[in-house]
Amino acid sequence: MKLTNLLLLTLIFSVTSLFSQSEVKGTVKDGDGIPLAGANIVVKGSTNGTTTDFDGNYTIEAPSDGTLVFSYIGFETKEKKIGGQTTINVTLSEGNQLDEFVVVGSRTAPRSNVDSALPVDVIGAKDLTSTGQASFDKALQYKIPSFNTVQTPVNDATSLLDPYEIRNMGPSRTLILINGKRKNLSALLYTQTSPGRGETGADISAIPQDAIKRVEILRDGASAQYGSDAIAGVMNIILKDSPTEGSATIRTGITTEGDGEMFGVSVNNGSTINEDKGFINYTIDLSKLNQSNRPGTVSALGEADGDLGFGADLGFVQEFLDRKPDAGNINGSPETAAAKFEMNMGYDLSENTKLYANAAYVYKKVNSFANYRTPYWRTLDEDNGFPYLADFFPGDNPTTENGYDGYVPTFEGLLSDYNGTIGFKTIKNDWNIDASFTTGGNSQTYTVNNTHNGNVVYSPSTWIDANGNGTVDDGEITEGSQLYRENSQQSFRPGGTKFSHNVGNIDISRLLSDKVSIGVGAEFRAETFEVIVGELASYDGGGADSFAGSSPENSGKFNRYNFGGYLSLDYDVTDAFLLSGTIRTENYSDFGNTFVYKFSSRLKLTDQLTARASISSGFRAPTLHQIYTQKAQYSFVPGQGIQVGGLVNNVSTQAKLLGIPQLDAETSNNFTVGFGGKLANNFSFTVDYYNIAVKDRIVLGSEIGGTAFDTDGNNIGTTALDDILRDNNLSDVSFFSNAIDTKTSGLDVVLSKKNIEIGNGNLDLNLSGNYTIQNERDGAVKDIALVAESGQSVVNATQEALFFTSRPETKWILGANYEINKFGFSFNNTYFGKTTFKQQGLDENLRTEFTPKIVSDLGINFNATEKLTIAFNINNLFNILPEWSFKAENAAGQAIIDDTTITSSGQTAIKNQSDLITFNQRYSQMTYDGYHFSQLGTMLNLSINYRF
Repeated sequence: MKLTNLLLLTLIFSVTSLFSQSEVKGTVKDGDGIPLAGANIVVKGSTNGTTTDFDGNYTIEAPSDGTLVFSYIGFETKEKKIGGQTTINVTLSEGNQLDEFVVVGSRTAPRSNVDSALPVDVIGAKDLTSTGQASFDKALQYKIPSFNTVQTPVNDATSLLDPYEIRNMGPSRTLILINGKRKNLSALLYTQTSPGRGETGADISAIPQDAIKRVEILRDGASAQYGSDAIAGVMNIILKDSPTEGSATIRTGITTEGDGEMFGVSVNNGSTINEDKGFINYTIDLSKLNQSNRPGTVSALGEADGDLGFGADLGFVQEFLDRKPDAGNINGSPETAAAKFEMNMGYDLSENTKLYANAAYVYKKVNSFANYRTPYWRTLDEDNGFPYLADFFPGDNPTTENGYDGYVPTFEGLLSDYNGTIGFKTIKNDWNIDASFTTGGNSQTYTVNNTHNGNVVYSPSTWIDANGNGTVDDGEITEGSQLYRENSQQSFRPGGTKFSHNVGNIDISRLLSDKVSIGVGAEFRAETFEVIVGELASYDGGGADSFAGSSPENSGKFNRYNFGGYLSLDYDVTDAFLLSGTIRTENYSDFGNTFVYKFSSRLKLTDQLTARASISSGFRAPTLHQIYTQKAQYSFVPGQGIQVGGLVNNVSTQAKLLGIPQLDAETSNNFTVGFGGKLANNFSFTVDYYNIAVKDRIVLGSEIGGTAFDTDGNNIGTTALDDILRDNNLSDVSFFSNAIDTKTSGLDVVLSKKNIEIGNGNLDLNLSGNYTIQNERDGAVKDIALVAESGQSVVNATQEALFFTSRPETKWILGANYEINKFGFSFNNTYFGKTTFKQQGLDENLRTEFTPKIVSDLGINFNATEKLTIAFNINNLFNILPEWSFKAENAAGQAIIDDTTITSSGQTAIKNQSDLITFNQRYSQMTYDGYHFSQLGTMLNLSINYRF
């Protein structure tokens, strides 16, 4: 009977609440009386909300005794009790990022960032576009100090997606969300010797900037809230949701070197659905970026030297380089064409229930190049015949006089990326319920042209004369014959990769009282990774020269699923003191269970100062890419030229022979403590210390070679490793393993001073920075026995540098924005601190260091009319380029630097070292292993935006 009465009272309360809803209208303006379009209005303690229109007006259904929360990016949040009113007008004062109304980082009922216990950056759409950068990831590079990305000078598959990371933790350890839902990973696994090696991440460059309302970056571990991949932090990309605002943008640009021409057009618009019951906002973005080329001047002595290059005749090499000083190389940014579509929508099914959805599709095509195959690249040998793609006279070395001048293989990639979410939010008995389904995928397929498969042994009668008049036996080849390889293939389809996932989420939260809020939820995720088999000629033998295809035994489709659940609780001990906790359990079909937690706290020291701290554990599951990728790949080996290496996966027969264990999940422990405040005269600051310890970190190890060689360089070792190398015509082998534990710590700082009156305008100043205190390996490398016994390690000096010193030790951004009348001026200065590296082949007594540099960007906006804005950006105003130099590790290293003796190669010892790590100066401006900012120099960009 008591239970029946309780249910009856609950029903009466629910009905009473339903009929006490009233319509509230009003206008939201800033301190100058200007309407704020797109301001957020939410009924406190619920998911019921709306946004203001272009004139700052809003209408919302809310309980007559409820409270409305008003928020807008860059302004302080206000709460207004309805108290039976039907009209509520609000004026918001400009604030700082501490006052942003955020979603990311909390799984309980929403609260403003000043009340949160977590450090969050909020970047608005205007901040992104003001950078003048062509893509979203590059815009973040010049807005977020702890965010770094790189573009390698020889691109291959990485031309489709540059690796990025937060806090030097690699792309795999930052979780990407779209409107709070997990975005799919890219199909690409980075295997080049550059930052991000052995990892993969979501393709954020595929997101059109004009579709973004704001970006929330949680700079803290959040595996307990969101699951795998959130060790370094979470990036939540919020899409535009205005039904009435829209704009069209035309943008163009070029480098001051006259290349890298860019042209793009985008349209963002919205519409209401069914008499304002819903909205749809969509973005279409089309762009074309032409190739930029920044090759070095190649060293003839290095090319001719047998240890550094090809051992060719110096005169022949010099003749070629006199005509082509860069050896025909094309190094820089690739040619890229992209079409992007993004849609965001919502629809009110009832007063308490809202349907929402978003979807995106991106198509991208890139054209880039491998290293130029010079005419002295390979000489005549009995097994493989002659060099390729031209008629020439046989002999010890072909000569350009007889027609053969080498070739440059192309790399052409096609990328498709899609994601979509559909879900609903509702309120039942004061419980906020959010249920959704998300799907997404990424596919990349490749074509290589103007190359060949030189390792396939052809039959004797495989040569035809220059006129195509029949075959010629090997024995009939004489000096002066002009021959072609019969039916030789020049174009190959080496396959590619695909990744997709399907995710189901349910999140439930409630304010239990004024002091306690609770959140609970579950997630189911199914993932599929596919290695697409290439055509026979692309993988047969050693495969297509420059980029070998995937063979059937290395291809296939692989699946797994996982199920997770979490519980969150927030407790306001007092108005100033908040405690928050989350626990999560997760089960993966391929490696089992994990349990993680997070506890955080916020203490308001005064009305202006806030202290916060958090401690958490985390995990990152090995990706399917890391578990199942197995392939042969071409790479430059210092002193050995181009070699074919093998990547062995952990579930293969070869792995069992080598004793390679299967991968397990990484685990982490995070600690963060920080202070923030908003002081007088519009000055605000945040300072956060972080400490991240990762155990069993998954790495793609260094290339492990044979154990014994004869005088001709042939592998004569007798181990299982040697057998695998010989059987597969490989110079070396690499594999994934949980090889190391690491420690990373540092400081994030944000200082802001706004509304400084100068003349008739206002000046805003912002200084933000990231400083790395510690980033190093913790303990010994966990090598398998066979590798350790061979005197090698999967983590050598080059790998150590990739993980720990290849990103700037510190990075700072000083920005100034001045607005006066119809003009807006921005001047941003980004300081890229020192990076150090240990390239493969470099003398152990030396290291390379990238010199700290400041890159300055100037932006000028002109509001020609209320609807038309013209923007001109000069990125890298002073044409600053990356520079590096050798540094000595000890006295022996200094002796190499100081030695002016000419070696047998005709150069000094330090010049030989320089040729080793730059492929004889092909990458003299930057090393092949990556650098800390763009090598393209000054870029000029112009955009015209018209608001509907």
